[in-house]
Amino acid sequence: MRALTWHGKRDVRVETLPDPEIVNPRDIIVRVTSTAICGSDLHLYHGMIPAMMPGDVLGHEFMGEVVEVGRGNTSLKKGDRVVVPFVIACGACFHCRKLQYSSCENSNPADTADLPETVYGHQTAGLFGYSHLTGGYAGGQAELVRVPYSDVGPIVVPEDLTDDEVLFLSDILPTGWMAAENCQIEEGDTVAVWGCGPVGLFAIQSALLMGASQVIAIDHMPTRLELAQRLGAKVIDFSSADVYSALLDMTGGIGPDAVIDAVGMESHGFAFDNIVDYAKQMLMLESDRPSALRQAIFACRAGGRVSIPGVYGGFVDKFPIGAVMEKGLTIRSGQTHVQKYLPRLLDMIREKKIDTTFLISHRMPLEDAAEAYRMFSDEPDTTTKVVLKT
Repeated sequence: MRALTWHGKRDVRVETLPDPEIVNPRDIIVRVTSTAICGSDLHLYHGMIPAMMPGDVLGHEFMGEVVEVGRGNTSLKKGDRVVVPFVIACGACFHCRKLQYSSCENSNPADTADLPETVYGHQTAGLFGYSHLTGGYAGGQAELVRVPYSDVGPIVVPEDLTDDEVLFLSDILPTGWMAAENCQIEEGDTVAVWGCGPVGLFAIQSALLMGASQVIAIDHMPTRLELAQRLGAKVIDFSSADVYSALLDMTGGIGPDAVIDAVGMESHGFAFDNIVDYAKQMLMLESDRPSALRQAIFACRAGGRVSIPGVYGGFVDKFPIGAVMEKGLTIRSGQTHVQKYLPRLLDMIREKKIDTTFLISHRMPLEDAAEAYRMFSDEPDTTTKVVLKT
């Protein structure tokens, strides 16, 4: 099969690899029809996530046709068209029974489990195509993928929906939805969203569907700000406005009721703290750049809620814990419990309550994946989302 492999910072290659095989009875093999490049994939592309190995197959947003089914899987059959969650979950452990699928105790193999325990204190769930911290599973930017625990998660989608309409159920749509859900939105709330990338845009859409009276989007890229406006958000261009002052003006001086950091570990901009973070990263004194998160915490009103869907991988400096405590903020974060949200979100897509296709700027063949990564990294304003076709 053909697959996209990682070989170092900004070095990804489409190569020929052996076809995957059934390993465990609950496995399936999926022939990928569509797969996407996620903003989180850029953290790998930029060399920000540890425990990557040359030859690792990338990609965690994918869907396709079931072509082989393990003998222990009775929920799927050959020919089923499925979207596969990026989180791998067993469905039976303590966390899965609580619908906390991204904390599954069994899907991260024992030979890699010590890595997340060392870095994070506890084991994390396995993820497709996302380093050996999360199991070292081959990802979905490939012609074929082995899907473990496939009776928990992959959702059969109807033929009347196109790939483009349902592909983002694999990650970014439920991630945006969970980000908004974590805001515990009440009637009349104002929600501010840092970052108008794919997750930020779906968080905006979700917050409005959940009843937010005002959503304010913060970014500096014209196309992304325009997309946010189309969804119904008010916008702040951080390159030409003081974000904190603007948010106070737009909320009667109180600040947003809830804030969402959809930026994560690679904040951009020329704020002094972000410049310092860049320097510390170069000196390996800090792993992540949390400038957007700092802004969000300072801007959030007292007693407000902070939601963090943006990916962070290690340690940050100058975290404003005093502001969190003194203002009584609630922080909620985590990898998305994708399986929990799939049935409801699929229904909302079928009912035309949620549109996902507006986000796609490019459709390219898998063979052009290396160029697609370069575009997504270097031309983010015009490359809002790339879908790769196999």
